[in-house]
Amino acid sequence: MTLTGSPLSAGLRGRCPRCGEGRLFESYLKIIERCDTCGLGFGGHDVGDGPVVPAIMVLGGIIVGLALWVELSFQPSLWVHAALWTPLTIGGTLAILPLLKGLSVGLQFKFRSTEEDGGA
Repeated sequence: MTLTGSPLSAGLRGRCPRCGEGRLFESYLKIIERCDTCGLGFGGHDVGDGPVVPAIMVLGGIIVGLALWVELSFQPSLWVHAALWTPLTIGGTLAILPLLKGLSVGLQFKFRSTEEDGGA
């Protein structure tokens, strides 16, 4: 546990799981090599496709449930479904993936499931 909170909440905010201050991502989903603040190396923190599965399950359940509700309540044309659910699915995926990837790195750090070099 760090002074700024748990590694999991730091990961959700896109911050270093050790210090809670340094940024976690170099770009949209690319994890930085080393924390700018505490020097923690992220070389072993490869979460792979781990965040994708919960994103598919959560977003899929929400979107399919909403689409079913809209279909049964309003019976719109197929183009309305395409116009509604395509941007919501893409936007939801783009919004949730960095959160889940940061959470995965925080989980790896908390449970020490990767080799770490202390750095600075």
